[in-house]
Amino acid sequence: MTNSFTRKYGAEILRKPQFAAVLIAVVLGLGYVTAHGGMVSGIGIIILPFIISYIYLVFMVPKAGLVGMYILNFTAIGIGRYVKGVPMGLTIDAHFILIYASLFFMAFFRKIPWSNAKNDLTLLAVVWYAYALFQLVNPEAVSRVAWFYAMRGVSLYMLFAIPVLFILFNKNKDLDMFLKLWAVFSVFAVLKGLMQKFIGVDPFEQAWLDEGNDSTHLLFGKLRVFSYYSDAGQFGAAMGHTGVVFSILGWHEKKSFKLKVFYLVVGFLGLYGMMISGTRGAIAVPIVGGALYFVLKKNMKILALGLVMGVAVLVFFKYTSIGSGNYTIQRMRTAFDPNDASLQVRLANQRKLKTYLASRPFGGGIGSAGGWGLRFSPHTFLAQTATDSWYVMIWAEQGVIGLVLHLCILFYIVGKGAYVIMFKLKDEEIKAKMSALVCGIFGIMGASYGNGVLGQMPTGILIYSSMAFLFMAQKLDKEQTELNALNDKN
Repeated sequence: MTNSFTRKYGAEILRKPQFAAVLIAVVLGLGYVTAHGGMVSGIGIIILPFIISYIYLVFMVPKAGLVGMYILNFTAIGIGRYVKGVPMGLTIDAHFILIYASLFFMAFFRKIPWSNAKNDLTLLAVVWYAYALFQLVNPEAVSRVAWFYAMRGVSLYMLFAIPVLFILFNKNKDLDMFLKLWAVFSVFAVLKGLMQKFIGVDPFEQAWLDEGNDSTHLLFGKLRVFSYYSDAGQFGAAMGHTGVVFSILGWHEKKSFKLKVFYLVVGFLGLYGMMISGTRGAIAVPIVGGALYFVLKKNMKILALGLVMGVAVLVFFKYTSIGSGNYTIQRMRTAFDPNDASLQVRLANQRKLKTYLASRPFGGGIGSAGGWGLRFSPHTFLAQTATDSWYVMIWAEQGVIGLVLHLCILFYIVGKGAYVIMFKLKDEEIKAKMSALVCGIFGIMGASYGNGVLGQMPTGILIYSSMAFLFMAQKLDKEQTELNALNDKN
């Protein structure tokens, strides 16, 4: 579909003399700017043609924009450490807008399957974003600018990502591409983390630490690895997420031995990356995700094995001192200590928030807590009270009503996904992929109590994409089943 469109209309555009005239004018204009603007403008000259070409590509092949968006989802934060003054996070927004614009204009030439996005998951995304819009008139909200920045990760990306995946990324080959992109960039992330751990941080990363981040990333002389992610907490949870998803995929892969080994290696590296991040709450990802996996198997022996493994992990970390000489193990062990000083501080903050929010059922407004609160309303109560947890942040900013709505949406998605996997899917390959995705979602939900990871890059968009694929499961299962039947006949 897209290829024929590209050949027909793309060739026509390139042949038009107006296109050449515009191109020459742009080059001359950029040359003038370079002559008067110096090095920064020179870099812009080099990059701009690629940007223009990329925009053209996305308008011709909108799916390319999704691939680019996934790549930036992993790398934008890291690039931001090296390219100062450029709001790299906004490149995700720009990609979504570009994709939707390309679909809008393409609709003049061919039929776009908008109806694919007509489902309960899209409705949930709309409801959640509508509640975020309502927060604009929350009388407790201090800064509307903070709302704009903060609501993107909280609800806008969910609204943007889910419909476009149903429209553009709705085949088994698209799911495979999504998983392979995730795997490759996760491996790169672990390799970067290993460089930080065993070689050291580079000057740009050191500058980031010197900005005040060393207080949370250098503990007892040990670096909490953060790779090219926003911080060690996000890196740890993301790697735990990767570990769960690709361990399950690797375990069930039957068609390709090479792919099986690759996925298992990615799963192992993910779990190792989680450990070296020093993020204690990230251990909830494999524990909670793994627990759901054993339930999905609908096998009492496997469930019993899972319970034994869970108890063994609990006993190892909570009731033994084995491996305490290893900093990584000892750091994770503190996650099981109810008297941990950090946990007690978090509980004290939650008691303060409970009193403050008792008369504020809609919270203090999106962007009023955490980093955005410190940036835009630094002297307010919510900005000065650490939330730490994703759910506590939702509670603080959107009140108990927002928290209940958010949890209902998340548990509905996981519950429906689990039901479809257990009772509706027939193809074992699709069932394994969906099991991996739903266990990853559930694991991140568990970890989000300890850290604010669910809506941050790259985890947020991976979660929203996983939700979309999960709700396509029966369609993908039918597609795969029909393909298998056709192959059997041949």
